[in-house]
Amino acid sequence: MKAPLIAIARHRLTVDGEGVTTLVAFHGCPLRCRYCLNRQCWEPEGISQWITPEELVDELMKDNLYFLATDGGVCFGGGEPLLYSDFIVQFCQLCPKEWHIYLESSLNVPSERLEAVIPYVHHYYIDVKDMNPDIYHRYTGGTPALVQQNLRLLADRHLQERITLRLPLIKDYNNDGDRQSSRHQLGVMGYTRFDLFEYVTL
Repeated sequence: MKAPLIAIARHRLTVDGEGVTTLVAFHGCPLRCRYCLNRQCWEPEGISQWITPEELVDELMKDNLYFLATDGGVCFGGGEPLLYSDFIVQFCQLCPKEWHIYLESSLNVPSERLEAVIPYVHHYYIDVKDMNPDIYHRYTGGTPALVQQNLRLLADRHLQERITLRLPLIKDYNNDGDRQSSRHQLGVMGYTRFDLFEYVTL
């Protein structure tokens, strides 16, 4: 089994989780967000390498001392990492159990892909965008139905304390009232950890 990556970014401090983390960014995404920072994940030439779970474990063993000393670990991002949930599961079964596993996802994937990784993920960073279907579609080109389904799945597993939800203020697409509405809907599901910020566009 091999998966395409756009990058491996090392020595990230408290950006993608606790301690020192290494970001493993996958190629491929179901969305086409207007202000996407990683457009290379859409394009064939954006692939930096193909790698197996075993090869990735070997590569990241270079960071083992940093992970162990800081309670850090590996963050899977992209692109959309849950397109490669089988790869992630195999990696987690091979890597040292002391490594914390973090996941950055839009959750816009079939639920079985999310369910596969739940036993291994220490903390989730979910890029919700906006809960309003019209705003979500205009900004991403997709529908939030799977996102909402997967958020309910995680809530039903009582995992809210292990999840940070990102709610951006998106110029020309939503406003603070929209964002507060999204936050309220998510709060009803029991979510309490929010990352509120504003997209900076050029």
